[in-house]
Amino acid sequence: MSRSFAAAALAMNQVSLDSLPPSAQGALAVVTNYTGDVLNFGMAVEKARAVGKKVEMVIVGDDVGVGRAKSGKVGRRGLSGTALVAKLCSALAAQGADLDECAGVGRLAVANLVSVGASLSRVHVPGRSMEEAKEEEERLGPGLVELGMGIHNEPGCEKLKTDLPGLVKKMLAQLLDPGDTDRAYVKIGKKEDLLLLINNFGGTSNLELGAVTTEICAQLRTDYELRPKRVLTGNFFGSLDGPGFTITILKLVDTGLGSGKSMLELIDAPAEAVGWPVSIKPETWDNDYGETTHEGNEKDEGPQASNLRVNPATMRKALESGLKRVIAAEADVTRFDTIVGDGDCGVGLKRGAEGLLRMLEGDNLSDDAVVNMARVVPIIETTMDGTSGALYAIFLNSLAHHLRQQSGPSPAPTTPDLWAKALSLSLEALEKYTPAQPGDRTLMDALCPFIENLKSSGDTRGAAEAAKKGADSTKGMKPKLGRTVYVGGKGWEDVPDPGAYGLSEFLTGLAEGM
Repeated sequence: MSRSFAAAALAMNQVSLDSLPPSAQGALAVVTNYTGDVLNFGMAVEKARAVGKKVEMVIVGDDVGVGRAKSGKVGRRGLSGTALVAKLCSALAAQGADLDECAGVGRLAVANLVSVGASLSRVHVPGRSMEEAKEEEERLGPGLVELGMGIHNEPGCEKLKTDLPGLVKKMLAQLLDPGDTDRAYVKIGKKEDLLLLINNFGGTSNLELGAVTTEICAQLRTDYELRPKRVLTGNFFGSLDGPGFTITILKLVDTGLGSGKSMLELIDAPAEAVGWPVSIKPETWDNDYGETTHEGNEKDEGPQASNLRVNPATMRKALESGLKRVIAAEADVTRFDTIVGDGDCGVGLKRGAEGLLRMLEGDNLSDDAVVNMARVVPIIETTMDGTSGALYAIFLNSLAHHLRQQSGPSPAPTTPDLWAKALSLSLEALEKYTPAQPGDRTLMDALCPFIENLKSSGDTRGAAEAAKKGADSTKGMKPKLGRTVYVGGKGWEDVPDPGAYGLSEFLTGLAEGM
C-alpha cells in the first residue's frame, strides 16, 4: 500500500496489452504525463510493438498549475482531463473507428484541455507512519488552501487564504486568462463551446462539490461570458481522500470525422462505467416552459377579517411575556436536546420567538383574533424549521382556520371557551399528521394537558400549570417517537423532552402576561 502513488510497473502494463482478444485492431494507452507513467507504459508499448502488435500511446498533460517556466521540458502534468480523453477515445472505438483515428482524437483533446486543482490538505497515504501522516497534514498550515495541487501529493504553485469565490476566481484566471503567457495553453474566447468537468479529489462531499459547481458556473457566465455545453461533476480522477477538487475545461473543436463523431456526441455516447454520470444537456435548461402564473390578486390583500374580538394590548402583553420566556429558556432547551436529539430545538424555538417579537415591535395588533393569528403563522413558517417548526405551523394554521369558523354574524369577544374549542379542533387536525400522544415524550405531553385543562376550567394559568406538569413528567419517560428513541447510553432519563419543555415555558409566560 505504500506504493499508492508509484507508477504502474512494466509487468502490470504488459499484462493489459497481452490480454487483447484476437479480433482487436490494436491498443491505445492513455497515460498521464508523469515521468514514471510515461516510461513504464512506454516500455510496455515498445515491447508490444516489438512482437508485432499495433499500439499507440496518448500522453495527457492538462495541468496549468505549474506553468511553462517551471515545467520546462517535462511539460504539463496529467490531471482530470485524462478521464475526458479516455471517454472520447473509448466512445469512438465503440463505433468501429481505427486506432489512428482514436489516437488522433485523443491528442486533439489534449491540445484543447486545461485543468487546475486545489486542496485543503495533503492526501493520507495508506501505510505511512503516524508521524509522516501528521507532517503531511501540517505542511499546508491552518486556514490555507493549496492552488495547483497534483494528484500524487505534489506541492501546488501557491498557498492562499481565501473563500470559495476567491479560490474559484483565481483558478479560472489560471485556466482562461489570455494575458498569462506562462499558462495560456488553450485560447478560449467569449461564448465558445466548451465542456466543464469538476472532479472530486476524493474527500470532498457531494454537498460541497455542488456548491463548487454552482460557483464555477456563475463566474464563467458573469466574468467570461461562457456557458458550458455540458457540466460533469463527480469522482473521475481521484487522489485517495484528498479534500479538494479540480476544474477541467475542454474546448469543443471539430474532430473532422463527421456526424456522430463530434466531441460532444462522443461525450454523450452511452457508457456503462460505474463512475460516469448522466450529463444534463443545455436544451433541458433552455426549454421555455412559460412564465409561472399566480392565481388571484398579485398584491396580497392580507387575511380576511372576522368578528372575533380581542384586546390588542392584552394580547400583545401576553405574547411578549411568553416569547421572552422562550428566549430565556433557549440554553436549557438546547442542553436537553443535545442529550436526547440533535441540539437544534432551542435555537429553532428562539428564532421563532425573536421573529414574532420583531413583528410585535413594528406592527400594531388588530382587535381581530383571526387576523392576528394569520400574521403569526407566516413568521413561524419562515423562522422555524425541523420537526418542531412543521408541527407548530400545522397547528397554528389550523387554529386560525377553526377560530374563523366560530366567528358569528356580529362582533363578539373571543372567550376562553371559544379559544379552548378552537385549540381542541386544531389538536385533532394535528393528529392527522403525527401519531404522537401524551406519554410518547413529545411536545404533546405539554400541549394536550394545556388544552384539556383550558377546556374544562377556562383558566389559562391553571392550564399553563398543567402543561408544565406534563413537560416535567417526561423525565424518565420511555420515548416512543423522535430521536430519543434511538439515543443510546444514559442521560436522557434525567432531562425533560426539549419540545415539551420549550412549549410549557411559552405557555407559562403567556399566562403570566395576561
